[in-house]
Amino acid sequence: QVHLVESGGGLVQAGDSLRLSCAASGASAYAMGWFRQVPGKEREIVAAISWSGADTRHADSVKGRFTISRDNAKNTVYLQMNSLKPEDKAAYYCAASTRTTYARTNIPDYDSWGQGTQVTVSS
Repeated sequence: QVHLVESGGGLVQAGDSLRLSCAASGASAYAMGWFRQVPGKEREIVAAISWSGADTRHADSVKGRFTISRDNAKNTVYLQMNSLKPEDKAAYYCAASTRTTYARTNIPDYDSWGQGTQVTVSS
């Protein structure tokens, strides 16, 4: 499994930007993803990235506003969030899949999870 630690969440106003980071350790090659969850709702995919970084997937709700990227030299994955909206408020989790190096959008594909970081967007 991969040990994951997220950072970068916080309280911002609508239209602002935030960058989430996820530091990973404990594995040699893995796909990564960002998910989010609000109380009472299921966890949902935000974005996913392959090991090489060449393949990325973004949920329709964040396309054009959020960008996932990774720096394997730093063992870190990022989620750049621009033009934030109140509906983006959620706990954001990074996840790793040691089962594949391809970008994956389904929760069962992931075997390691971070503790989450809260993003709050005020209107």
